[in-house]
Amino acid sequence: MYNISMPDSFIPKHPVIVSYPKMPDAFAEADLIVKFLKEKGFDSPTGSLYDEDLRARIKQGEFDVLIAVGGDGTMLRAGHLCAPIGVPILGVNLGRLGFLIQIERGEWREMLGRLLNGEAWIEQRMMIYAEHVRAGEVLGRWHALNEAVVSRGMNLRPVRLAASVDGRLLTTYVCDGLIAATPTGSTAYALAAGGPILPPDLRNILLVPIAPHMSVDRGVVLAEGSSVSIIVKSDNTVVSVDGQPPLPLSEDDHVDVRAAEYAAQFVRFGDPGYFYRNLNAHLNQPHL
Repeated sequence: MYNISMPDSFIPKHPVIVSYPKMPDAFAEADLIVKFLKEKGFDSPTGSLYDEDLRARIKQGEFDVLIAVGGDGTMLRAGHLCAPIGVPILGVNLGRLGFLIQIERGEWREMLGRLLNGEAWIEQRMMIYAEHVRAGEVLGRWHALNEAVVSRGMNLRPVRLAASVDGRLLTTYVCDGLIAATPTGSTAYALAAGGPILPPDLRNILLVPIAPHMSVDRGVVLAEGSSVSIIVKSDNTVVSVDGQPPLPLSEDDHVDVRAAEYAAQFVRFGDPGYFYRNLNAHLNQPHL
């Protein structure tokens, strides 16, 4: 048995609770969390994850932890909001999978008690920065916690995509698409496409082709600090970042991906080996 050094503990002073509006149960659960925290001496606001007034207060640094009630999609959206300002996120799972979440619906009272007792720590997860470039002009910029995907559009025929790493051609794919994922994203779309699972504390980009035809059919883990450029070699191609609506690409466009300048932060409990226990539990589920 090897020893795992524990990170420094984290005790918040100013929590805020947000809910995913498409989950009706989330608001009721959030209200219960607010009541629980009030009994502990906290006056914590709550609202929809898309409430602009509340989002503005979060961006201004008014809170030191965001409690997100929902599923993995809620955690992604909360990550986009909180990562630029360094606010940690604690998730309460009301969704199906919960790869990003340690706390299930029936556990939050116990876990919040542990949080307020100094038994939590902050996990840093790499994000990526992606740019859509056409003829030297940047047409789009995004940060992603999971992945950037360049893929075929409505037409069912495969597309040709060239991938360059640090300015050197890696290979050209004939495929349905190419995923550039973070270690966090290795358990999302990249996993469904047959890619490997990376530990969340790595800072590597993972390239995984989708349904490759007579092309390299294995995922490639890039060296830490490497960047990738995905160059479009055919029409009928789109780009989507963290599941956002796809945007059309033209031939010779490229999507450049590198590690972002900031990380998403998540509140965790127990030793850092929680990831493997959580992963094992999800992968052994008989039904989703």
